[in-house]
Amino acid sequence: MSHAERFRALDPLLPPPAPEADGEPVTAVAATGDRVSGVLQRFRHEPGDAALLWSAAQVWQLFPDPATPGTAGFDALLGVLRSRVDTEPAEPDSACVVNWPSRDAEAIRAFLDHGMAPLAALAVRTGQDARPRTPGTPAVRLAGPDDLATVLALCTATFDYTGLVAHRRREQTAELLRPALRRALEEPATWLAEADGEVIGLAQCAWVESAPGNEAAELLPPGRWGYVNNVVTVDGHRSGGVGQALMARAHRELHDRGAIGTYLYYNPLNPLSSVFWHRQGYRPLWTSWEAHPASALR
Repeated sequence: MSHAERFRALDPLLPPPAPEADGEPVTAVAATGDRVSGVLQRFRHEPGDAALLWSAAQVWQLFPDPATPGTAGFDALLGVLRSRVDTEPAEPDSACVVNWPSRDAEAIRAFLDHGMAPLAALAVRTGQDARPRTPGTPAVRLAGPDDLATVLALCTATFDYTGLVAHRRREQTAELLRPALRRALEEPATWLAEADGEVIGLAQCAWVESAPGNEAAELLPPGRWGYVNNVVTVDGHRSGGVGQALMARAHRELHDRGAIGTYLYYNPLNPLSSVFWHRQGYRPLWTSWEAHPASALR
């Protein structure tokens, strides 16, 4: 079975495996006798890097070969990863990371055995939402540059909450978010929910093209995708249909403008988003398995 066929057997929405990543080649022999391989990247995010919003500062990331066989193969590779971590002091703000197809249950067994947790999932939705707006749901309008302060406050609150259940909270969250949000509000892809003149929710989206050779093509089928970046309902207005109203509007407009589907990242351990996004028709395609700090990898 080719690498592409193996990925298709795991999940028909997976694109063909990406070319081998740059980095340090690693090899091991599994308990089954199979020789397994991968590539290890080590990097650091400096203060002021926006990636600190979703990543540890010091990272060991393993890219297993797509042909890695079963639990034993991943167990062997993770053992090599652990030995590499031992060669360099792991800081408190550090992580070991493997991003792998969500439906590979045999790999999941190895990730759990080595002390890794599913901290992020790339989830996809390919159907259109035909549900009409129901009475009593909030009004939804398009946001613009004049809404930057409101949008920034809502997005900062979202990251503050996820700092409890996923990546650590950053004191400079607002500063890291502001430049990207200012650019995003120049495009008509952010919506605000309002009630009695008060903003009570946000859906901040963007466009991503998955085309041969680009980064998106390593994760998504080819085509134009709507990316759902930040979604938040103000505390006190949750469970009242605000998020559903926002996403019904966003899904409709993104599909009307040519999106073949929409995708997002959510934290499977988040007690709010893990329930909400499945109800909106999303399901995991890729999962990021992580051990924090890196020395917690077993």
